[in-house]
Amino acid sequence: MTTTSKNSNGPLLIIGVLFFVFGFVTWVNSVLIAFFKDAFNLNNFQSLLVTSAFFISYFVMAIPSSWVLSKTGFKNGMSFGLLTMAVGTLLFVPAANMANYPLFLLGLFIIGTGLALLQTASNPYVTILGPRESAATRISFMGICNKVAGILSQFIFGGLLLSGAAGTTQDLTIVISPYSIMTAVLIALALLVRFSSLPEVEAEEEDEANAVAEKSSVWAYPNLVLGLVAFFLYVGVEVMAGDTIINYGTSKGISMDVAKIFTTYTLYGMLAGYIVGILFIPKYLSQQKALNYSAILGLVFSVGTVALDGYMSVMCLALLGIANALMWPALWPLAIQGLGKFTKIGSALIIMMIAGGALVPLLYGKIADSMGDTQTAYAIMIPCYLFILYYATIGHKKSSW
Repeated sequence: MTTTSKNSNGPLLIIGVLFFVFGFVTWVNSVLIAFFKDAFNLNNFQSLLVTSAFFISYFVMAIPSSWVLSKTGFKNGMSFGLLTMAVGTLLFVPAANMANYPLFLLGLFIIGTGLALLQTASNPYVTILGPRESAATRISFMGICNKVAGILSQFIFGGLLLSGAAGTTQDLTIVISPYSIMTAVLIALALLVRFSSLPEVEAEEEDEANAVAEKSSVWAYPNLVLGLVAFFLYVGVEVMAGDTIINYGTSKGISMDVAKIFTTYTLYGMLAGYIVGILFIPKYLSQQKALNYSAILGLVFSVGTVALDGYMSVMCLALLGIANALMWPALWPLAIQGLGKFTKIGSALIIMMIAGGALVPLLYGKIADSMGDTQTAYAIMIPCYLFILYYATIGHKKSSW
Protein backbone atom coordinates (compact mmCIF):
# COMPACT_ATOMS: atom_id res chain seq x y z
CA MET A 1 0.00 0.00 0.00
CA THR A 2 1.22 3.51 -0.77
CA THR A 3 -0.24 6.96 -0.48
CA THR A 4 0.45 10.16 -2.32
CA SER A 5 2.76 12.71 -0.80
CA LYS A 6 -0.07 15.19 -0.45
CA ASN A 7 -2.27 12.76 1.45
CA SER A 8 0.50 11.25 3.55
CA ASN A 9 1.85 14.42 5.21
CA GLY A 10 -0.77 14.43 7.99
CA PRO A 11 -0.45 10.72 8.86
CA LEU A 12 3.35 10.96 8.62
CA LEU A 13 3.31 13.80 11.12
CA ILE A 14 1.26 11.65 13.51
CA ILE A 15 3.76 8.78 13.21
CA GLY A 16 6.60 11.28 13.75
CA VAL A 17 4.94 12.35 17.01
CA LEU A 18 4.69 8.71 18.07
CA PHE A 19 8.39 8.12 17.39
CA PHE A 20 9.05 11.24 19.45
CA VAL A 21 7.08 9.61 22.27
CA PHE A 22 9.14 6.39 21.89
CA GLY A 23 12.38 8.31 22.39
CA PHE A 24 11.13 10.47 25.25
CA VAL A 25 9.70 7.61 27.28
CA THR A 26 12.64 5.25 26.65
CA TRP A 27 15.55 7.57 27.41
CA VAL A 28 14.04 9.20 30.49
CA ASN A 29 14.95 5.94 32.25
CA SER A 30 18.54 7.15 32.74
CA VAL A 31 17.25 10.01 34.88
CA LEU A 32 14.92 7.70 36.81
CA ILE A 33 17.80 5.34 37.59
CA ALA A 34 19.81 8.15 39.20
CA PHE A 35 16.74 9.59 40.92
CA PHE A 36 15.55 6.30 42.43
CA LYS A 37 19.10 5.32 43.43
CA ASP A 38 19.24 8.31 45.78
CA ALA A 39 15.56 8.35 46.71
CA PHE A 40 15.47 4.72 47.88
CA ASN A 41 19.18 4.42 48.78
CA LEU A 42 19.69 1.64 46.22
CA ASN A 43 22.86 -0.07 45.06
CA ASN A 44 23.76 -0.22 41.34
CA PHE A 45 22.00 -3.54 40.75
CA GLN A 46 18.78 -2.41 42.41
CA SER A 47 18.68 0.92 40.59
CA LEU A 48 19.17 -0.80 37.21
CA LEU A 49 15.98 -2.78 37.78
CA VAL A 50 14.46 0.29 36.10
CA THR A 51 15.90 -0.78 32.74
CA SER A 52 15.15 -4.43 33.50
CA ALA A 53 11.46 -3.81 34.19
CA PHE A 54 11.13 -1.62 31.10
CA PHE A 55 12.97 -3.70 28.49
CA ILE A 56 11.89 -7.17 29.63
CA SER A 57 8.41 -6.20 28.39
CA TYR A 58 9.69 -6.50 24.81
CA PHE A 59 10.58 -10.14 25.44
CA VAL A 60 7.11 -10.74 26.85
CA MET A 61 5.20 -8.81 24.17
CA ALA A 62 7.10 -9.47 20.91
CA ILE A 63 4.97 -12.41 19.78
CA PRO A 64 1.68 -11.50 21.57
CA SER A 65 1.77 -8.08 19.87
CA SER A 66 1.23 -9.68 16.47
CA TRP A 67 -1.78 -11.57 17.81
CA VAL A 68 -3.25 -8.44 19.41
CA LEU A 69 -2.85 -6.47 16.17
CA SER A 70 -4.50 -9.23 14.17
CA LYS A 71 -7.57 -8.79 16.39
CA THR A 72 -7.64 -5.01 16.75
CA GLY A 73 -6.13 -3.79 13.50
CA PHE A 74 -3.04 -1.60 13.39
CA LYS A 75 -4.65 1.78 14.06
CA ASN A 76 -6.72 0.53 17.00
CA GLY A 77 -3.68 -1.39 18.21
CA MET A 78 -1.64 1.81 18.29
CA SER A 79 -4.37 3.53 20.25
CA PHE A 80 -4.52 0.60 22.68
CA GLY A 81 -0.75 0.72 23.09
CA LEU A 82 -0.88 4.41 24.01
CA LEU A 83 -3.65 3.77 26.55
CA THR A 84 -1.62 0.92 28.05
CA MET A 85 1.33 3.29 28.43
CA ALA A 86 -1.01 5.79 30.12
CA VAL A 87 -1.92 3.16 32.71
CA GLY A 88 1.78 2.71 33.45
CA THR A 89 2.51 6.43 33.81
CA LEU A 90 -0.58 6.85 36.01
CA LEU A 91 0.79 4.20 38.39
CA PHE A 92 3.61 6.61 39.22
CA VAL A 93 1.11 8.68 41.22
CA PRO A 94 0.24 6.05 43.88
CA ALA A 95 3.83 4.74 43.75
CA ALA A 96 5.12 8.21 44.67
CA ASN A 97 2.54 8.72 47.40
CA MET A 98 3.34 5.31 48.89
CA ALA A 99 7.13 5.59 48.27
CA ASN A 100 6.86 2.12 46.74
CA TYR A 101 9.75 1.19 44.41
CA PRO A 102 8.21 -2.12 43.20
CA LEU A 103 5.08 -0.21 42.15
CA PHE A 104 7.25 2.17 40.13
CA LEU A 105 8.83 -0.86 38.46
CA LEU A 106 5.39 -2.28 37.66
CA GLY A 107 4.48 1.05 36.08
CA LEU A 108 7.63 0.91 33.96
CA PHE A 109 6.84 -2.64 32.86
CA ILE A 110 3.35 -1.59 31.78
CA ILE A 111 4.76 1.44 29.93
CA GLY A 112 7.19 -0.87 28.14
CA THR A 113 4.38 -3.30 27.30
CA GLY A 114 2.33 -0.55 25.67
CA LEU A 115 5.41 0.77 23.89
CA ALA A 116 6.25 -2.68 22.47
CA LEU A 117 2.74 -2.94 21.04
CA LEU A 118 2.84 0.64 19.76
CA GLN A 119 6.16 0.15 17.98
CA THR A 120 5.06 -3.13 16.41
CA ALA A 121 1.99 -1.37 15.02
CA SER A 122 3.54 1.93 13.95
CA ASN A 123 6.66 0.74 12.15
CA PRO A 124 4.79 -0.53 9.04
CA TYR A 125 3.35 2.94 8.49
CA VAL A 126 6.80 4.37 7.87
CA THR A 127 7.03 2.19 4.78
CA ILE A 128 3.51 2.61 3.41
CA LEU A 129 3.12 6.37 3.92
CA GLY A 130 4.68 7.28 0.59
CA PRO A 131 6.72 5.65 -2.19
CA ARG A 132 8.81 2.67 -1.14
CA GLU A 133 11.88 4.14 -2.82
CA SER A 134 11.86 7.03 -0.35
CA ALA A 135 11.17 4.86 2.71
CA ALA A 136 14.77 5.21 3.90
CA THR A 137 14.34 8.97 4.13
CA ARG A 138 11.20 8.57 6.23
CA ILE A 139 12.93 6.03 8.49
CA SER A 140 15.76 8.53 9.00
CA PHE A 141 13.28 11.24 9.90
CA MET A 142 11.67 8.96 12.50
CA GLY A 143 15.07 8.13 13.96
CA ILE A 144 15.90 11.80 14.35
CA CYS A 145 12.52 12.42 16.05
CA ASN A 146 13.35 9.60 18.45
CA LYS A 147 16.81 10.87 19.40
CA VAL A 148 15.79 14.54 19.69
CA ALA A 149 13.01 13.49 22.07
CA GLY A 150 15.52 11.52 24.13
CA ILE A 151 17.76 14.58 24.41
CA LEU A 152 14.84 16.78 25.48
CA SER A 153 13.80 14.21 28.10
CA GLN A 154 17.21 14.55 29.73
CA PHE A 155 17.01 18.31 30.02
CA ILE A 156 13.39 18.33 31.22
CA PHE A 157 13.47 15.42 33.68
CA GLY A 158 17.12 15.85 34.61
CA GLY A 159 16.45 19.46 35.54
CA LEU A 160 13.33 18.51 37.46
CA LEU A 161 14.38 15.34 39.31
CA LEU A 162 18.14 15.68 39.72
CA SER A 163 18.44 19.27 40.91
CA GLY A 164 18.32 20.82 44.37
CA ALA A 165 16.85 18.67 47.10
CA ALA A 166 15.26 16.14 44.75
CA GLY A 167 16.41 12.59 45.37
CA THR A 168 15.12 11.84 48.85
CA THR A 169 12.13 9.72 49.78
CA GLN A 170 10.05 12.72 50.87
CA ASP A 171 10.64 14.27 47.44
CA LEU A 172 9.28 11.32 45.46
CA THR A 173 6.06 13.24 44.93
CA ILE A 174 7.98 15.47 42.53
CA VAL A 175 7.28 12.87 39.81
CA ILE A 176 3.50 13.19 40.20
CA SER A 177 3.02 16.33 38.11
CA PRO A 178 5.17 15.35 35.10
CA TYR A 179 3.78 11.82 34.97
CA SER A 180 0.23 13.09 35.32
CA ILE A 181 0.91 15.35 32.34
CA MET A 182 2.41 12.41 30.43
CA THR A 183 -0.72 10.38 31.20
CA ALA A 184 -2.94 13.12 29.81
CA VAL A 185 -0.78 13.47 26.69
CA LEU A 186 -0.82 9.71 26.05
CA ILE A 187 -4.62 9.57 26.39
CA ALA A 188 -4.96 12.54 24.02
CA LEU A 189 -2.65 10.85 21.50
CA ALA A 190 -4.63 7.62 21.78
CA LEU A 191 -7.79 9.51 20.85
CA LEU A 192 -5.98 11.37 18.07
CA VAL A 193 -4.76 8.12 16.53
CA ARG A 194 -8.13 6.41 16.96
CA PHE A 195 -9.99 9.14 15.07
CA SER A 196 -7.18 10.09 12.68
CA SER A 197 -6.96 9.59 8.94
CA LEU A 198 -4.26 6.95 9.30
CA PRO A 199 -4.90 4.22 6.72
CA GLU A 200 -5.37 0.70 8.01
CA VAL A 201 -2.45 -1.61 7.29
CA GLU A 202 -3.61 -4.81 5.75
CA ALA A 203 -1.68 -7.88 6.79
CA GLU A 204 0.50 -9.05 3.96
CA GLU A 205 -0.38 -12.49 2.71
CA GLU A 206 2.64 -14.70 2.68
CA ASP A 207 3.67 -15.48 -0.86
CA GLU A 208 4.60 -19.13 -0.70
CA ALA A 209 6.43 -18.88 -4.01
CA ASN A 210 8.78 -16.33 -2.50
CA ALA A 211 8.83 -17.73 1.01
CA VAL A 212 10.37 -21.12 0.44
CA ALA A 213 12.66 -22.11 3.27
CA GLU A 214 15.38 -24.65 2.67
CA LYS A 215 15.37 -25.91 6.27
CA SER A 216 12.76 -27.33 8.58
CA SER A 217 13.32 -25.10 11.60
CA VAL A 218 14.07 -21.46 12.24
CA TRP A 219 16.86 -22.62 14.55
CA ALA A 220 18.64 -24.29 11.65
CA TYR A 221 19.81 -20.90 10.35
CA PRO A 222 23.13 -19.95 11.99
CA ASN A 223 22.95 -16.39 10.63
CA LEU A 224 19.72 -15.90 12.60
CA VAL A 225 20.74 -17.69 15.80
CA LEU A 226 24.10 -15.91 15.98
CA GLY A 227 22.32 -12.71 14.97
CA LEU A 228 19.97 -13.06 17.95
CA VAL A 229 22.98 -13.17 20.25
CA ALA A 230 24.45 -10.12 18.50
CA PHE A 231 21.16 -8.22 18.88
CA PHE A 232 20.91 -9.15 22.56
CA LEU A 233 24.44 -7.92 23.27
CA TYR A 234 24.08 -4.79 21.13
CA VAL A 235 20.91 -3.63 22.88
CA GLY A 236 22.54 -4.40 26.22
CA VAL A 237 25.60 -2.23 25.60
CA GLU A 238 23.50 0.53 24.02
CA VAL A 239 21.30 0.75 27.10
CA MET A 240 24.35 0.57 29.38
CA ALA A 241 25.99 3.50 27.60
CA GLY A 242 22.92 5.70 27.95
CA ASP A 243 21.36 4.60 31.23
CA THR A 244 24.36 4.10 33.53
CA ILE A 245 26.41 7.15 32.57
CA ILE A 246 24.81 9.59 35.05
CA ASN A 247 25.50 7.40 38.07
CA TYR A 248 28.93 6.54 36.69
CA GLY A 249 29.78 10.23 36.38
CA THR A 250 28.82 10.91 39.99
CA SER A 251 30.82 7.86 41.12
CA LYS A 252 33.90 9.51 39.57
CA GLY A 253 33.36 12.62 41.68
CA ILE A 254 31.50 14.70 39.08
CA SER A 255 28.65 16.73 40.56
CA MET A 256 25.07 15.73 39.77
CA ASP A 257 24.41 19.17 38.29
CA VAL A 258 26.99 18.32 35.60
CA ALA A 259 26.36 14.56 35.33
CA LYS A 260 22.58 14.85 34.93
CA ILE A 261 22.90 15.67 31.21
CA PHE A 262 25.57 13.05 30.39
CA THR A 263 22.99 10.85 28.65
CA THR A 264 22.48 13.67 26.14
CA TYR A 265 26.11 13.19 25.10
CA THR A 266 25.37 9.55 24.27
CA LEU A 267 22.28 10.61 22.33
CA TYR A 268 24.17 13.32 20.46
CA GLY A 269 26.63 10.59 19.47
CA MET A 270 23.81 8.37 18.24
CA LEU A 271 22.29 11.29 16.34
CA ALA A 272 25.66 11.99 14.69
CA GLY A 273 26.03 8.31 13.77
CA TYR A 274 22.54 8.27 12.34
CA ILE A 275 23.25 11.29 10.15
CA VAL A 276 26.50 9.69 8.94
CA GLY A 277 24.43 6.65 7.97
CA ILE A 278 22.00 8.80 6.01
CA LEU A 279 24.82 10.50 4.11
CA PHE A 280 27.15 7.56 3.46
CA ILE A 281 25.08 4.34 3.41
CA PRO A 282 24.86 2.72 0.91
CA LYS A 283 26.39 5.24 -1.50
CA TYR A 284 29.87 5.18 0.02
CA LEU A 285 29.65 2.50 2.70
CA SER A 286 27.84 -0.84 2.80
CA GLN A 287 25.77 -1.74 5.84
CA GLN A 288 28.07 -4.68 6.55
CA LYS A 289 31.16 -2.45 6.56
CA ALA A 290 29.30 0.03 8.75
CA LEU A 291 28.67 -2.80 11.24
CA ASN A 292 32.36 -3.76 11.16
CA TYR A 293 33.50 -0.22 11.85
CA SER A 294 30.83 0.25 14.52
CA ALA A 295 31.97 -2.86 16.39
CA ILE A 296 35.61 -1.72 16.21
CA LEU A 297 34.65 1.72 17.52
CA GLY A 298 32.72 -0.01 20.30
CA LEU A 299 35.83 -1.93 21.29
CA VAL A 300 38.02 1.19 21.25
CA PHE A 301 35.64 3.25 23.37
CA SER A 302 34.98 0.32 25.76
CA VAL A 303 38.71 -0.05 26.41
CA GLY A 304 38.91 3.73 26.85
CA THR A 305 36.08 3.64 29.39
CA VAL A 306 37.90 1.02 31.46
CA ALA A 307 41.46 2.29 31.03
CA LEU A 308 41.24 6.10 31.13
CA ASP A 309 40.71 8.30 34.16
CA GLY A 310 37.88 10.56 35.28
CA TYR A 311 36.14 12.71 32.71
CA MET A 312 37.92 11.04 29.76
CA SER A 313 36.54 7.66 30.83
CA VAL A 314 33.02 9.12 31.01
CA MET A 315 33.40 10.66 27.54
CA CYS A 316 34.49 7.31 26.08
CA LEU A 317 31.30 5.80 27.51
CA ALA A 318 29.29 8.60 25.91
CA LEU A 319 31.02 8.15 22.54
CA LEU A 320 29.64 4.62 22.41
CA GLY A 321 26.53 6.35 21.10
CA ILE A 322 28.34 6.78 17.77
CA ALA A 323 29.38 3.12 17.74
CA ASN A 324 25.85 1.89 18.51
CA ALA A 325 23.89 4.15 16.16
CA LEU A 326 24.10 2.03 13.01
CA MET A 327 24.02 -1.43 14.53
CA TRP A 328 20.27 -2.08 14.49
CA PRO A 329 19.71 -1.38 10.76
CA ALA A 330 22.98 -3.16 9.87
CA LEU A 331 22.31 -6.30 11.92
CA TRP A 332 18.70 -6.78 10.82
CA PRO A 333 19.18 -7.73 7.13
CA LEU A 334 22.09 -10.05 7.97
CA ALA A 335 20.06 -11.92 10.57
CA ILE A 336 16.91 -12.52 8.48
CA GLN A 337 18.64 -13.20 5.16
CA GLY A 338 17.40 -16.40 3.52
CA LEU A 339 14.83 -17.29 6.18
CA GLY A 340 11.99 -17.62 3.66
CA LYS A 341 8.76 -18.61 5.41
CA PHE A 342 10.52 -18.23 8.78
CA THR A 343 11.08 -14.48 8.25
CA LYS A 344 8.14 -13.40 10.43
CA ILE A 345 9.02 -15.59 13.41
CA GLY A 346 12.67 -14.65 12.94
CA SER A 347 11.73 -10.97 13.13
CA ALA A 348 9.69 -11.58 16.28
CA LEU A 349 12.64 -13.38 17.88
CA ILE A 350 14.86 -10.40 17.09
CA ILE A 351 12.41 -8.06 18.84
CA MET A 352 12.55 -10.36 21.86
CA MET A 353 16.30 -9.80 22.00
CA ILE A 354 15.64 -6.23 23.12
CA ALA A 355 15.62 -8.01 26.47
CA GLY A 356 19.37 -7.50 26.33
CA GLY A 357 18.60 -4.02 27.59
CA ALA A 358 17.00 -5.62 30.64
CA LEU A 359 19.72 -8.13 31.53
CA VAL A 360 23.15 -6.86 30.41
CA PRO A 361 22.98 -3.59 32.43
CA LEU A 362 21.73 -5.62 35.39
CA LEU A 363 24.82 -7.85 35.11
CA TYR A 364 26.97 -4.71 35.03
CA GLY A 365 25.30 -3.48 38.21
CA LYS A 366 25.85 -6.79 39.98
CA ILE A 367 29.54 -6.86 39.01
CA ALA A 368 30.03 -3.20 40.00
CA ASP A 369 28.48 -3.82 43.42
CA SER A 370 30.48 -7.02 43.98
CA MET A 371 33.78 -5.38 43.01
CA GLY A 372 33.00 -1.98 44.49
CA ASP A 373 34.27 -0.58 41.19
CA THR A 374 31.87 0.96 38.69
CA GLN A 375 34.63 1.52 36.12
CA THR A 376 36.23 -1.92 35.85
CA ALA A 377 32.77 -3.48 35.58
CA TYR A 378 32.43 -1.87 32.15
CA ALA A 379 34.92 -4.47 30.90
CA ILE A 380 31.90 -6.72 30.22
CA MET A 381 31.26 -4.56 27.16
CA ILE A 382 34.48 -5.73 25.49
CA PRO A 383 33.37 -9.35 24.81
CA CYS A 384 29.98 -7.99 23.69
CA TYR A 385 31.58 -5.89 20.95
CA LEU A 386 34.01 -8.70 20.09
CA PHE A 387 31.06 -11.01 19.39
CA ILE A 388 29.34 -8.35 17.28
CA LEU A 389 32.58 -7.94 15.30
CA TYR A 390 32.76 -11.72 14.83
CA TYR A 391 29.19 -11.77 13.57
CA ALA A 392 29.81 -8.84 11.22
CA THR A 393 32.87 -10.47 9.67
CA ILE A 394 32.26 -14.23 9.89
CA GLY A 395 29.15 -15.27 11.81
CA HIS A 396 26.52 -13.89 9.41
CA LYS A 397 28.04 -15.92 6.55
CA LYS A 398 27.53 -19.29 8.23
CA SER A 399 24.93 -21.31 6.33
CA SER A 400 25.06 -24.49 8.44
CA TRP A 401 26.18 -25.64 11.85
